[in-house]
Amino acid sequence: MSHEDEAGVTRRAALVGGLAGAAGLTALAQGQGTTSARPERMPVVFIPHGGGPWPFVDMGFNDPQEFSALSGYLQSLRAVPKTPPKALLVISAHWEEAVPTVMTSPRPPMLYDYYGFPPASYQITWPAPGDPQLAARVRELLGAAGFQTASDPQRGYDHGTFIPLKLTYPNADVPTVQLSLKHGLDPAEHLAMGRALAPLRDEGVFIIGSGMSYHNLRAGFGRGAQRVAEDFDAWLRETAVLDAPARDARLSQWDQAPASRQSHPREEHLLPLMVIAGAAGADRGTIAYNGTFIGTRLSAVHFA
Repeated sequence: MSHEDEAGVTRRAALVGGLAGAAGLTALAQGQGTTSARPERMPVVFIPHGGGPWPFVDMGFNDPQEFSALSGYLQSLRAVPKTPPKALLVISAHWEEAVPTVMTSPRPPMLYDYYGFPPASYQITWPAPGDPQLAARVRELLGAAGFQTASDPQRGYDHGTFIPLKLTYPNADVPTVQLSLKHGLDPAEHLAMGRALAPLRDEGVFIIGSGMSYHNLRAGFGRGAQRVAEDFDAWLRETAVLDAPARDARLSQWDQAPASRQSHPREEHLLPLMVIAGAAGADRGTIAYNGTFIGTRLSAVHFA
């Protein structure tokens, strides 16, 4: 090949390269040829789910003012994520297993895990789809953190999930997976579970812990219970807004809080908060709701 031929090839290559580069810049300017934007980082929340089928059935003790306030809060929860979530991961107080376990059915059934209520309580539906891929991702993250895990293809939505989320997502249009608590109810283990799950927040998953800041059915909801709930809830509100190291240290020793065991003789309704705090990472909490249910104080905590 002559020098002239080589020069022609060089000029043609430069021209083609320049055109390709210009096309690439145009595509970038138009948003073409680029990977999709990372989803908005999701908040994590701890919510009170009330008692039994409370907002949907007249149970004889419905307080219109209390019930309206809590219902309104749960309805507003839909607007907390800045962008609609791809899926929900719910840690309910009403499911415990030997190891953290996820439900894997693509069409989870209803699990009416309460008793003694009117017949209409057992006709409530919330047919949200499941998400087997999210369930697998949860197991992957927990496994990488050293947790043994399991799956349950038969498990349905318990009332810690379907009651509050029927208010938040009444169309049942967001894929949802439940994750169990772990037997032993060790707060440090549940904080570690939450830390392992934190990457889901950058994957479009809205993590919700569903429990109560007071849960002592034996003591009931009389005047003495109200004083106990006020004392413990004040500690919880103070703890939730601390920086992460102080918050997690206090949550790990929650049973040293004022009125702790009087508020939670058994702590299954508090442990979803530990998972949420773990997933919060360095985010500081805010008290998103503070009200009463049958006269006893309760709070919701958001981290974002």
